[in-house]
Amino acid sequence: MPIRTLIRTRFTIWRALATAVAAILTAALLTPSAAQAAAGGGRTPLESRPVYSYAHAVRESVWVDTGLDEDGDGHTDRVAADIVRPAEPARQGRKVPVIMDASPYYSCCGRGNESQVKTYDPQGHVVQMPLFYDNYFVPRGYAFVGVDLAGTNRSDGCVDVGGRSDIQSAKAVVDWLNGRATAYTSRTGTKTVTATWTNGRTGMIGKSWDGTIANGVAATGVKGLRTIVPISAISSWYDYYFAQGAPLYDGGPDELAGYVESDAAHAHCAAVHKKLADGSPRSGDWTPLWTERDYVKDVAKVRASVFLVHGMQDLNVRTKHFGQWWDALARHGVHRKIWLSQTGHVDPFDYRRGAWVDTLHRWFDHELLGYGNGIDREPMADIERHPDQWVTSRVWPPQTTRTTVVHPAPGTEAGVGTLGLRPATGSETFTDDPKLSETDWAAHLATPTPEKAGFLTAPLSHDLRLSGSSTVTVTATPTTASAHLSAVLVDLGPDTIRDYADAAEGITTLGDRTCWGESTAGDSACFKETAARTAKVDYTVFSRGWADLGHYASLGKGVPLVPGKAYTMTLRLAATDHVVPKGHRLALIIAGTDKDLIDPPATKPTLTVSLSGTTADLPLVGGASAFDRATSGSTATAPAPGTLEGVGAPRAGRHIP
Repeated sequence: MPIRTLIRTRFTIWRALATAVAAILTAALLTPSAAQAAAGGGRTPLESRPVYSYAHAVRESVWVDTGLDEDGDGHTDRVAADIVRPAEPARQGRKVPVIMDASPYYSCCGRGNESQVKTYDPQGHVVQMPLFYDNYFVPRGYAFVGVDLAGTNRSDGCVDVGGRSDIQSAKAVVDWLNGRATAYTSRTGTKTVTATWTNGRTGMIGKSWDGTIANGVAATGVKGLRTIVPISAISSWYDYYFAQGAPLYDGGPDELAGYVESDAAHAHCAAVHKKLADGSPRSGDWTPLWTERDYVKDVAKVRASVFLVHGMQDLNVRTKHFGQWWDALARHGVHRKIWLSQTGHVDPFDYRRGAWVDTLHRWFDHELLGYGNGIDREPMADIERHPDQWVTSRVWPPQTTRTTVVHPAPGTEAGVGTLGLRPATGSETFTDDPKLSETDWAAHLATPTPEKAGFLTAPLSHDLRLSGSSTVTVTATPTTASAHLSAVLVDLGPDTIRDYADAAEGITTLGDRTCWGESTAGDSACFKETAARTAKVDYTVFSRGWADLGHYASLGKGVPLVPGKAYTMTLRLAATDHVVPKGHRLALIIAGTDKDLIDPPATKPTLTVSLSGTTADLPLVGGASAFDRATSGSTATAPAPGTLEGVGAPRAGRHIP
């Protein structure tokens, strides 16, 4: 039988009628653990089974009081929470855990690869809940709760883009599920409702903004939140809009709020928009608005476990977000797991569907039901090394990872130098060209060009793995009063990779559908299949960092530069896990504006880089000895000049998390 058929058979709605009826009748008479054990032949349950009816699940809506009045109407805001839960446990007085996705996108923009939105029946009960979570997990004994963030869809209040209102929107629902907040049966009525059907154990999940809310709620330390699964999520909103003072996008959180808010919020939230705009100046200065939206600073409060997922080529929510969040979680001993793909801003359901559903199922079973299925003893990290080819790491980064200082050095031609362990002297000069991007720089690595300085190792004699976050310290003298810096790491050599620069960021959507749970007439569990979209390349840019040199001393306040004066600044590059294979070269490029990834400065400076004051701190598995081993024994000549092929240039346009 083909693999796809096996997977489909395991997870789809098809079940032999007699088996389904027997399972449902048995479950109605047993405790949750006993019901699952019965489905598994009497053994101690290791996996929740689909023993409950999705077609007859309870569908209800409640409005939870947040305690805030962000829209200024004199009444505390209520957020809508749509619930789908199995009916059988409640009839027997049994309680179930909750999987929750709090989102601003349930009406304006949609969720998932097919942009699904919530739909409702004439009574206002949810008919279609986007994504597969309710279809798959409700029959397995979970409730699913879809929360409209304040100011969106059917909720009161205003969108404040990651601030107090955003986070309280979801935290209040967790509090209600645990008996600490008040909910009502309608948006304006006085009849209250309690969540007697749940044990309060909650897991939050979501991609992008949704996953960001999960991070933010976890950082409050709210009781009852047992686990979060942030997918391509933001950990600090400053880092979504700026990179160490350099603006990433021509826009701010006030525009994003206007993009997702409901008509009611649009009519009443002008004051919040102004506050967002005033608090996020395009200067790149860190303000109190950004402090409020920095979840990393509150990581010590996190009680929940974390299953983190990110695309290593995500140029929307860039991988610095997961790197700094992961490192902070590690410092505080938070139980965690990670998946890293070659994609851009893509959900794992759309690049590794079967394994994702299975792993997520086992994660929630372990964290919310307490099943001893062994997932906590499995490798911490899954990493996509080539399209659809995955490897694991017992811990991440590997324990043998060591920060290794490497030095750029002059080569035989200006602008094409070497990279090694020994400090060097000399300088390189380049002139910022805002019309060019990292793809232009890398395509001409072997050729002296005026807009960049490149430094390459010799062809490697052994594989070299970088795992974690790099930094590049640059000492540069500008000719003008403003300057931006970019530093990128490049794997120079032929490969086939996911085409993350394509509009779909590494996947192709197919016509066939597979089903993951049970369906109703209004909510199908069947979704379009996908396949990897690949590109053959001569090089791969695998990590990046940017900065405004005027913020060299402090993110709090940028200053004009003095032409002719040397400044030193450390750029924090995006986290990654990448192997530069034997025969390839590792390269570092230092340049100015990275077109469509940062906005240009007010001037077009020429910068002279002092090589004695410039270093790269790389997270190398095996440390300096691994670098020395991989780079020794080869001739460090420059590759033949010519234009190298890579993926397309970064795409311009509006970025929505």
